[in-house]
Amino acid sequence: MINTVLFDMDGLLLDTEPLWGESMLRVAKKHKIPITRERFKETTGLRIYEVTDHWAVHYPWEGKTSKQVADEILDDIIASSKSDGRVLDGVMKTLQLLRKYHYKIGLASSSPGHMIDALVDHFGIRKYFDCITSADAVELGKPHPAVFIHCANELGSRPAQCLVFEDSVNGMIAGKAARMKVIVVPDELHFDDPRFSLADGKLKSLEDFELSMI
Repeated sequence: MINTVLFDMDGLLLDTEPLWGESMLRVAKKHKIPITRERFKETTGLRIYEVTDHWAVHYPWEGKTSKQVADEILDDIIASSKSDGRVLDGVMKTLQLLRKYHYKIGLASSSPGHMIDALVDHFGIRKYFDCITSADAVELGKPHPAVFIHCANELGSRPAQCLVFEDSVNGMIAGKAARMKVIVVPDELHFDDPRFSLADGKLKSLEDFELSMI
């Protein structure tokens, strides 16, 4: 019986996903790193410090270290998320519904911990989560299942008791690899990606979520 619901953050709770690309391009341009949107495909699914490590190997630059560049990108994305981001449709309704019926609620994101903390506080959603876990706490990020397993362990839940909400293919794979039920909420551009057939359910928006889906 499912008693625990785990959420991704970027692109699922907050519409911050498109802002990542803008921040990476801005900072790369500032440091004359030859990164293009096309080259983002090389680092899909990697955490930001892994992304800039990849850039340092394949597109070396002079000046700041890869960690310093990653920190700069994080500062930029946090600032732009606060100014241009929003809580996505259906999020508040879903969180309130789950809280009303006493589900344990966790946030399990590949974003760094200080970014998660800054944004859940800014958008006023921290109070809904019993556990907030960053991929910083585990060795490997999504599509590895570690962040979901870690969050479930922190909540005292077994994988079979967990439902995961995700918006990405890598996140879906991570949830399924953790042996959890997964409902995906892809963006409009990727909604018909056939890989989402692996999910246990698919929604256009969290506005469409009902408790009967659990």
